[in-house]
Amino acid sequence: MTVEQFADRHIGPDPDSERRMLDTVGYGSVEELMDAAIPEVIRWHGRLDLPAAASEQEAIAELRALAARNTVAVSMIGLGYHGTHTPAVIRRNVLENPAWYTAYTPYQPEISQGRLEALLNFQTVVTDLTGLATANASMLDEGTAAAEAMTLARRAAKTRSNVYVVDADTLPQTLAVIAGRAEPLGIEVRVVDVDTDELPAEFFGLHLQYPGASGAVRDHTALVAAAHAAGALVTVAADLLALTVLRPPGEIGADIAAGTSQRFGVPMGFGGPHAGYLAVRSGLERMLPGRLVGVSKDAAGDPAYRLALQTREQHIRREKATSNICTAQVLLAVMAGMYAVYHGPDGLRAIAGRTHGMAARLAAGLRAGGVDVPDGGFFDTVTARVPGRAAEVVAAARARGVNLRLVDADRVGISCDETTTDGHLESVWAAFGVAPVSGPVPAALPRALARTSDFLTHPVFHAHRSETAMLRYLRRLADVDYALDRGMIPLGSCTMKLNATTEMEPVSWPEFAHLHPFAPAEQTAGYRELIGQLEGWLAEVTGYDAVSVQPNAGSQGELAGLLAIRAYHRDRGEGHRDVCLIPSSAHGTNAASAVMAGMRVVVVGCDADGNVDLVDLDAKIDQHRDALAAIMVTYPSTHGVYETGIAQLCAKVHDAGGQVYVDGANLNALVGYARPGRFGADVSHLNLHKTFCIPHGGGGPGVGPVAVRAHLAAYLPGTGADGRPAIAAAPFGSAGILPIPWAYLRMMGADGLARATGVAVLAANYVAARLRAHYPVLYAGNKGLVAHECILDLRPVTKATGVSVDDVAKRLIDYGFHAPTMSFPVAGTLMVEPTESEDLAELDRFCDAMIAIRAEIDKVGAGQWPVGDSPLSNAPHTAAMVSADDWPHPYPRSVGGYPAGVDRAGKYWPPVRRVDGAYGDRNLVCSCPAPEAFAQ
Repeated sequence: MTVEQFADRHIGPDPDSERRMLDTVGYGSVEELMDAAIPEVIRWHGRLDLPAAASEQEAIAELRALAARNTVAVSMIGLGYHGTHTPAVIRRNVLENPAWYTAYTPYQPEISQGRLEALLNFQTVVTDLTGLATANASMLDEGTAAAEAMTLARRAAKTRSNVYVVDADTLPQTLAVIAGRAEPLGIEVRVVDVDTDELPAEFFGLHLQYPGASGAVRDHTALVAAAHAAGALVTVAADLLALTVLRPPGEIGADIAAGTSQRFGVPMGFGGPHAGYLAVRSGLERMLPGRLVGVSKDAAGDPAYRLALQTREQHIRREKATSNICTAQVLLAVMAGMYAVYHGPDGLRAIAGRTHGMAARLAAGLRAGGVDVPDGGFFDTVTARVPGRAAEVVAAARARGVNLRLVDADRVGISCDETTTDGHLESVWAAFGVAPVSGPVPAALPRALARTSDFLTHPVFHAHRSETAMLRYLRRLADVDYALDRGMIPLGSCTMKLNATTEMEPVSWPEFAHLHPFAPAEQTAGYRELIGQLEGWLAEVTGYDAVSVQPNAGSQGELAGLLAIRAYHRDRGEGHRDVCLIPSSAHGTNAASAVMAGMRVVVVGCDADGNVDLVDLDAKIDQHRDALAAIMVTYPSTHGVYETGIAQLCAKVHDAGGQVYVDGANLNALVGYARPGRFGADVSHLNLHKTFCIPHGGGGPGVGPVAVRAHLAAYLPGTGADGRPAIAAAPFGSAGILPIPWAYLRMMGADGLARATGVAVLAANYVAARLRAHYPVLYAGNKGLVAHECILDLRPVTKATGVSVDDVAKRLIDYGFHAPTMSFPVAGTLMVEPTESEDLAELDRFCDAMIAIRAEIDKVGAGQWPVGDSPLSNAPHTAAMVSADDWPHPYPRSVGGYPAGVDRAGKYWPPVRRVDGAYGDRNLVCSCPAPEAFAQ
């Protein structure tokens, strides 16, 4: 295989196809098209300084060499990251299965029932174990879950105090994220030793760790009651495995529970990605941030899953949003939920019992050897006191292949987990210089805190004990879903391109998957070199000077960039600059992130062509000149256009003393042709799950690195202790999936990356050219060209015929497609992004389907079919519907089930008919329903 071939594999159209597409668009070459589309004022004519493209085999060999420089030691560090055994049937059939990892967020519920059921399992695990009423479909990690719990408590508490109390025994990285999130919101975080210190007279929330970072298991009942008496809400950050044997937070009156599900079969991955969780008591469910899977019904009255309460989503609420998180950790939540399905409640109790038994034996051996281990209950973690010898003990354990936690000069923390063995305990005892112990030892769980309530009683957690049953369950759920392994997902703003197998393979390697984020630096040299190389390549691609990969989602990258701008102004004595200008076309997370960064949002209008209105921009700058902190602008625009005024926009904001934030969501239209850091921007976040091939995983994981010019480099995310706010719990965020973009960049090289950009733009203009006669293309730039996506305006069709954008989206399912993005950024439209990875045959199949649907719309408009009983209004059609004995519709069954051009042999059948969203919101059910609900 030659080095040029990976780009040929990644890019769908071959040279002959490109020629045909160019003929349709009306250009002689891709370069000619790009010269016409991209404003010359920002057009970059250089060549990226990247290593020459490697073949797939060469890239894998280099990754193997990097992995070999990591040391996979026995991790007993704890702090919320634990060794776990991923059941092979889950690893192979979820983590490594493109049917799961190439799926999109389940906004189209009819073709997402498998993912939604898996997420409902996850929510049920969390609600059952925490003893609370409602859990969401995952958070980014434990730190961000705890920070979201803090802001939720502030909204819901009965007191107006701005004080948030945090237990001193909280995980340090969680405390760092809470503190970083609190400061720009004007929240005072007060760390209190809840065993010895009194609570403040007034506070709005209390955060407790259960068990604590020290390992201590405490009865928090009195604290919860005291907090409630003060009008505050209580969050308990709880270990899910411990909750199988310990009394759940809900049973002591906690309002919120937060944490991580990492130890439920998800590898540590040097810090992520892992599915955090957030659960709330009854009455708070409509304030719960993030995604929430609920049970509704379809057009036939049968139960069906969907995302509930979607009106809370940030693209609707914008600056009124209570959170900027618009994603989740779906793939990891699916794994964690399936781990519980695989083991069931008895299996989880057994794992917890064995883990605790190991910790109890460890403590008994240390005490027998004269080591000071404090009295009191614990679950899996022991803190041993060895005055002046802690570093010596940690070094001795490390020499034996075991990593312990250095708490301070006098104390060592040791955590046991599912993977702990007798040999590991013997190594720890030897490091302390004590003799091993054998035989049974008493449990160290406080009897008063023993769990007595049942959990995971739903049949799904009891029905899949054999691997055969588990395998078939996973296959059944995957079969009812639509993912990129089936066909094109032409979503505007959420680039769904090839996630090459070679890019994915290293994620499962132990040298990347099994490293603790706080492992000694000398054990992670290969990882750190990979991260350094990736950050350097991303800086080169974007034209910035420094990059941090810590933000574990695009929303978190936005927040990190805005906090950098805020800190920069404050250090210059201009802390009064707090206005953030945001175009009306922007994604809602922009405004939400600005509010979270302590800024005031001022909206700038767009003109009739969808561009930022520079006249209105001048007016807003004049109005807020002295207070202007930044502008956030997406480029190409959210409307899919290369705006010609971008350089002017940057200059105007800089002249007024502000900073320019360019949202990197659409970087797939710029790589190799324009660099934001060189055309006037100061900071961007990048969506690695869009431009750089990390898969969407059904709605996560993602990575949102933040890239900055040199003057902002000192303000990139830190650890809290270094004076810079922590954005994610782990120093390098979701490091476990960084080998994916590394491999993509390494195999594409400078020429491959530029070619991918050009073909993505060509594909979008080809689709626009083919469909423009059937649906108006809403916005265009120079010479009528779009960027990497185009907006099809269905509003005239709807006005003339009554056929809605929803009807077209659902009818596309019958044709074998995932719908484009609906009603964003403009209501009543479809935004299409074909990407560079789809070949011409698939592009034509989509265009042909859209043209055929237009013909069906015309039949409705002509009165041949009633608008309320047409193939469009009844879409999608299930196999059960078209095979039923009764067919009362005015069109043939074949038209409903097998529309023109559909391959009958490979037909995708959705498992449910159109889902009733309003019913699901009115009747909120967010955990596994009883099997009787599905009885026909």
